[in-house]
Amino acid sequence: MASSIDETTISLTRGDSFFTTVTMYRTDGSIYTPVEGDTVRFALKRNVMNSAKNEFLDKTPLILKDIPIDTLMLHLTPEDTKELNFGTYAYDIELTYANGDVDTFIADAKFILTREVH
Repeated sequence: MASSIDETTISLTRGDSFFTTVTMYRTDGSIYTPVEGDTVRFALKRNVMNSAKNEFLDKTPLILKDIPIDTLMLHLTPEDTKELNFGTYAYDIELTYANGDVDTFIADAKFILTREVH
């Protein structure tokens, strides 16, 4: 497989499939298991910031994926990345609890899209 994760940095060859299981931890270090009504979402944007406002220039994510709460498996398909430019992007993963509270437990992490030979 042509992908890797180091801490929160994901490296993926453009146009390849990517699978990883997401784990969420409570502040006491125990694993949080989502309950009915919770949602988990992955979002990817270009890593281009407006430094004056400390916000991303693009308002809409390039990739937005719901992660099923029963498997917690993030799956990116070849179609998700095949049209993206090589380079470094930013992603986050957030948990929205059934009561509406939001916890972005991976924020502004690095996603590196590498080139393929063919």
